[in-house]
Amino acid sequence: MTAAKILLIRHGESVANVAATAAEAAGAETIDVTARDADVPLSALGERQAASLRPRLREELGAEWDRALVWSSPYRRAVNTAQLALGDRAFAVDERLRDRELGILDALTARGVDARLPDEAARRRWLGKFYYRPPGGEAWTDVALRLRSFAGELGPADGRTVLLFTHDAVVSLFLYVLLGWTEEQLNAFLADRVVGNATVTTLVADGPAWRVEAFSDDAHLAAAGLPATEHPGAARVID
Repeated sequence: MTAAKILLIRHGESVANVAATAAEAAGAETIDVTARDADVPLSALGERQAASLRPRLREELGAEWDRALVWSSPYRRAVNTAQLALGDRAFAVDERLRDRELGILDALTARGVDARLPDEAARRRWLGKFYYRPPGGEAWTDVALRLRSFAGELGPADGRTVLLFTHDAVVSLFLYVLLGWTEEQLNAFLADRVVGNATVTTLVADGPAWRVEAFSDDAHLAAAGLPATEHPGAARVID
């Protein structure tokens, strides 16, 4: 990979983020979502969060605005974030940047998994979230494999900045893939950190290696007078 900088941007708050957090707080077993994961839209706040990214990215990219390489997850909440952040700036979509697929755990809270799928809850606790693959879904390692494929095709970046509009698990696993971390190192890093909605995580090339310049930076939200929301994807499952 010859990109000089990668900006990993999580989508703004989604209606499913709000529903999942409410369901967990209420001790419910299921999350009230009416659309498949790929079609979940941003909340009204999420739209404002996404729009607040535009001046931030304009300032950071400067003259490189038209030269940067930009991709988005195909999921609606990520595409909507990219559209609001970029205006009429074109970008590509790549399915390898989509959120982790939860299979039979989708739309269940942690309590719901324990109550309705106790064997899966026990299997996950035994394997750990990194290697646990729910039936019909993906392990974190499965997501890492598709991200390695994507990263391997960024060779023609020619030192340009790369912008990726994506999801919290994907942002986290890009660190694992590009920084060469172990499972233990990633878990330790995430132990007290969450990828917030509409935040920017910046990776910078340092010779042949990569380093984290900023993680889950939400300064643009504060500048716009907007609340920073976290809504970790893990709230939807038993991670």
